Amino acid sequence: MENFAVGKPTPLLDGQAKVSGQTRYVGDLKMRGMLHARLVVSVYAHANVKRIDTSEALAVSGVHSVITAADLPYVTPSSRNKLMLARDRVLFVGHPIAVVLAETEAAAADAAEKVHIDYEPLAAVVTMDEAMAEDAPIIWPTGVPSGAGDEGAHGADVGGDEKGTDKKTHSNIADVAQSSRGDVEKALAEADLILEHTYTTPMVHQSSIETQGVMAQPDSITGGVTMWVSTQTPFGIRNDVAGVIGVPESDVRVHAAPVGGAFGAKFGLYEPLVALLAKAVGRTVRLILTRNEELLTTNPAPPMRVDAKIGLKTDGTLTAIDIHVTLDSGIYPSGLGSFSAYMMTSFYPVSNYRTIATNVVTNKQSDGAYRAPTAPTVIFVLDTLLDEAAEKLGINPLELKMKNCAKPGDLLANDKPWPKMGMQETIEQVKAHPLWQKRNNGKAKGHGIGMAVGGWMGGIEPGAAVCKLNRDGILQVQTGSADLTGVHTVFGQLAAEAFGIAPDKVRVVYSDTDSAPYAGGVGGSKTLYTMGSAVVRAAQEARKQVLEIAAEEFEAAVDDLEIVDGKVQVKGVPEKTIELGAIASKAMTFGGKYPPIHANGRQAITAQSPGFAAQIAEVAVDEETGEVRVVNLVIIQDVGKAINPLIVEGQIQGGAVQGIGWALYEQMHYDESGQLLSGSWMDYTVPDAVQAAPLETILIEIPSDAGPFGAKGVGEPPVIPTAAAIANAIADATGARLTDLPMTAPRVLQALTDKSS
Repeated sequence: MENFAVGKPTPLLDGQAKVSGQTRYVGDLKMRGMLHARLVVSVYAHANVKRIDTSEALAVSGVHSVITAADLPYVTPSSRNKLMLARDRVLFVGHPIAVVLAETEAAAADAAEKVHIDYEPLAAVVTMDEAMAEDAPIIWPTGVPSGAGDEGAHGADVGGDEKGTDKKTHSNIADVAQSSRGDVEKALAEADLILEHTYTTPMVHQSSIETQGVMAQPDSITGGVTMWVSTQTPFGIRNDVAGVIGVPESDVRVHAAPVGGAFGAKFGLYEPLVALLAKAVGRTVRLILTRNEELLTTNPAPPMRVDAKIGLKTDGTLTAIDIHVTLDSGIYPSGLGSFSAYMMTSFYPVSNYRTIATNVVTNKQSDGAYRAPTAPTVIFVLDTLLDEAAEKLGINPLELKMKNCAKPGDLLANDKPWPKMGMQETIEQVKAHPLWQKRNNGKAKGHGIGMAVGGWMGGIEPGAAVCKLNRDGILQVQTGSADLTGVHTVFGQLAAEAFGIAPDKVRVVYSDTDSAPYAGGVGGSKTLYTMGSAVVRAAQEARKQVLEIAAEEFEAAVDDLEIVDGKVQVKGVPEKTIELGAIASKAMTFGGKYPPIHANGRQAITAQSPGFAAQIAEVAVDEETGEVRVVNLVIIQDVGKAINPLIVEGQIQGGAVQGIGWALYEQMHYDESGQLLSGSWMDYTVPDAVQAAPLETILIEIPSDAGPFGAKGVGEPPVIPTAAAIANAIADATGARLTDLPMTAPRVLQALTDKSS
């Protein structure tokens, strides 16, 4: 079959609309009678709410109402998206207490400042150590809630039951998960080299350009709601909202609006609250968070501390890993701590390991997924330890990592074998790259070069798609996936390739949850891998239906037909053709004898397809100030099959820039009372084009056995090894090893001082 679309660089089909401002996000939507919502949030990390005075706010012109918890039905606060409004007690700075509903955004904002709340401040636990102290105030006296438990939606689970999970009661320790293999103590005692450090990584925000946005319209007939949401998971939102407002899922209709960035943060947060508000007042309600609210009240990546010890032989063989992860999950627990421990003992398999993952709740906003959840921390720990070990053993760090890295068939930490993947192949590409070869010859003074490698197991989830052929010859693809950058374009390319037509003859239609087939959340590097397979199957089935009609018209066998230039023809007889539109017309007319071209594609792929990326970083370090500048960054990634190399490279470059943010700039600061000190982009640094290094991307293709045309997810891997590569480059330049992210100028300067003292 002719190659129609797969592998061809294709600009985003919706790119022009987005850059010209024609795309309509939730914040652009308006509806007759719509009320604007503004949150009134707690200024304390922990306090009893004694009284809420709304009288002054209600007097503001244009204000419709001020809603408090007393105006809404009680919802058990089992997870963050079910927390609703504070009733008697606030648990973090930013905890919503009331919502102002007004005819204009300005009126809502003005009135929110005039809601007066009397607090009785309570002792707060802000850090992990405070929370774990014996005399610590207990955040959840009746027991820590279970949390959302949605790690699997991001591909962030261990693929089985956790070993030795200990659920805590009357404690700020939500749970402790333990796992082990072999005899760690004996392996460490017999090791020729032992390295041990404590690492910390901060709370980091996803910082998408578009903040969280939700609009809900009540349905007076069914008692349900229709919603327009900036979300990665329309079907997940439907399920959550239906459960909270007490109606069948079928009575909640979710339109997934175009998403202006998400990176894991938009898997559900304020949608149930906005639905309750709309039902309470009987009008459409829209909530668009301000940037300060986005930073203060959402679900960033968690702070983590990792106490890590490894043992090696003199030849570089890794013999033991001993890890204790402590994860600050904010007010709701998550399974990300145990998942990070799982990764730490899977990428470099050993016969002897021990992990402990302690999940702690504190009086801060709850955590959530951020592109490759916890994996940047995992590789920062593992790869810098191995880099230091190589230095002490006199071994090339690349060779040491190559010697110990996971290969297909090696055991994961859950005792299952690694599937087909390309960790070793990405490292081999580093070895041949001129930038790595320059490491020992040709570096400028004050420059260092480091490498790191990291990967992502990849998400899995069932899904379905529909294809139909219209009378104009256009193949229409319908999915329920959210519209994140590139999905529209790549689904069209997959359908074009599978059907056998040019990509400009394909239209991808996003539908709401009432009319679209089920699609999983767009996250965890699984959308192309899973939903793409459903699109391919639907297009192949549509092609089959077309050829069956043409075969009857031609009185020929299906195997003797082909689709060329938008027409069906008999092979070897190009003058005997029927246009695709004509075939569709025969099935879409009064008295027609053929059923319409309407095909379903379904999949339930259950095997993960891991993706790996290796990176080479060149840095320049100013030893007088500690400032680090990334001079070059090379990203080598196994992408399975690049369906659209242009989009793949964009995903990789974007992820690597976020990795630079993890490495050098980004951190959410809280003071001792739980006040966020970095509540705007003036205080929270997101890398810009100047701070981002010149980027080089190299794609290698190790086809997935299950992905469409061999493709696998590419979104997660590029953010994972960046911080470690930069840390190793700093060590190469200065000899100083850093163990805390971000590696800011003061921290680098302190490390240089400690090294020289």
